Amino acid sequence: MGAVKTKRMPRAVREQQMLDAAVRIFGQRGYMAASMDEIAELAGVSKPLVYLYLNSKEDLFTACIRREAGALVEAVRAGVRRGLPADRQLWEGLGAFFTHTAENPDAWSVLHLQARTHGEPFAAEVTAMREEIVAFVTQLILVGAREAHRDPDLPEGEVAGLAEALVGAAESLAAWANATPGVTAHQAAATLMNFAWAGLGDLMAGRPWAPPEEQPGPHTG
Repeated sequence: MGAVKTKRMPRAVREQQMLDAAVRIFGQRGYMAASMDEIAELAGVSKPLVYLYLNSKEDLFTACIRREAGALVEAVRAGVRRGLPADRQLWEGLGAFFTHTAENPDAWSVLHLQARTHGEPFAAEVTAMREEIVAFVTQLILVGAREAHRDPDLPEGEVAGLAEALVGAAESLAAWANATPGVTAHQAAATLMNFAWAGLGDLMAGRPWAPPEEQPGPHTG
């Protein structure tokens, strides 16, 4: 009998295997400490094959960032059902965000910690992802604000800062939740929703907070 021929794994599948291994190593060890030998061993391939497919450690790291950034953005978009009230859409978006970051802690470490601290072009890849999420959240808030104010032409700039603040808070809270035993994605989303929506809800209803007027004192009159 002749030798049994094994089916060759498609390049795309093999490449995803390498990226899976790289995300795990980069996320747990950090970019500088990660070695191509470790990544190749975890992926079950030779180091020359990793270089053949992905050229260099820098290119491999960039490929990891792009894949994980795209997956996170898609998870948030897919988690929101259009047509629901603004608070429900925001709740579902936050739930999708925290669920994804909790289920993929190494990927979140790559995006939130590693890519941001090793300069360009890595930081630029994460910035592009963040801008996409901010734009998505801006539209969620804007729809609700326009409905509340009965003003279909309410400028996007009126809520852009709120979206920036909300996304920044979500990023920090995800890092905290992943590092704190017992905190679930649902709890993290509820924490941020309670923190943010009390203010957003009043703002949309035309009840913005305003600082008290200063009273003249002995040194101000």
